[in-house]
Amino acid sequence: MKFDTILFSTIFVGASSFSTSGTSAIRKMDKNLFRLGQSIENVDQKTVTDNNLKEDASITSASDLSVPYTFDEMVQQSSMAMKAAYEAGVKRQVVRVLLPRDPNSAQLGQYFEADAELNKRDLVLSPPDETWQGGIMQLYRACAPTCQAILTNFIGSPGGIPPRTVEDRSVDESGVDGIGLWMTECPSPADDVSCFVQPSQEIINSIETISQQAGDRLVMLMNPQWRNVDDALDAASKTDGVLGKFASFLGGKGGALKRLEEMGYESVYTLEGYVCKGGNVRLLKLYDSDWGVFAENDSATDFIFVGSSKTRPTYQDVDKMLDEKGITLKYARDMGFAPKL
Repeated sequence: MKFDTILFSTIFVGASSFSTSGTSAIRKMDKNLFRLGQSIENVDQKTVTDNNLKEDASITSASDLSVPYTFDEMVQQSSMAMKAAYEAGVKRQVVRVLLPRDPNSAQLGQYFEADAELNKRDLVLSPPDETWQGGIMQLYRACAPTCQAILTNFIGSPGGIPPRTVEDRSVDESGVDGIGLWMTECPSPADDVSCFVQPSQEIINSIETISQQAGDRLVMLMNPQWRNVDDALDAASKTDGVLGKFASFLGGKGGALKRLEEMGYESVYTLEGYVCKGGNVRLLKLYDSDWGVFAENDSATDFIFVGSSKTRPTYQDVDKMLDEKGITLKYARDMGFAPKL
């Protein structure tokens, strides 16, 4: 409300309609109106400030994140991020996690059987990259039980009974593409969750069908086989017109991502890893946070925060962050040429 306009109008009316004896009364009324205007403006400003503070409080700072070092920590962190996103109305979620493997196993990436008694604290978290000798099927054998653990943690144990999980491999028509559909069977069907494990672009129709049938129930994609970064074909497939369609036909992910976006899929938890300057690096992003970049210390006991980014940082971005923190090549630190991390 423009109180200076009211003040001017009051003075104008007072000057033309009242006698000189009423001038003091008019001035008093003007002062009261001015004080009222100031009070309302202060209240409005405080409301805006409070709203901004609430918005800032709802965003997790990347520097406050911590990289999970054990399997159980990762399961707990990812399921909490899923819950936060689900409560915010995100019913279609994409999750990327590291996979557990036995560090003493000669067969990298082989996970324990469901009925095996194995101490999970001995497992290490490994990126699902080309270092897995068994290929996509070996990755699936590690990703499937990880999916089960996350689903169980997400739902909890209503009535003291954990949910039953069911595997459907019919979505993998070839049987060797490392794709599966895991579903929970809860006491209340409204609480059921469906999870596509390592989905590829070829099963987008199946994802769309399950998403339509699920309604308000959660449907998630875990460790999709398309990468977060784009190559030339991916970039071309995201363009409109004949070129984009042709690039999608040749394997570009643009067409599949567009359909997933139309279905409402959003990334709610991402934990990635690779090697930079000879040391392990982790990229972590929750539903309500920026990207956080972390470097493993030389004793291999924890990850140290080195920087953040609004968008997914490139390898060059990460290398620059390490330089700015004074983190040198790992072999130089190991040989005593540089301080330990």
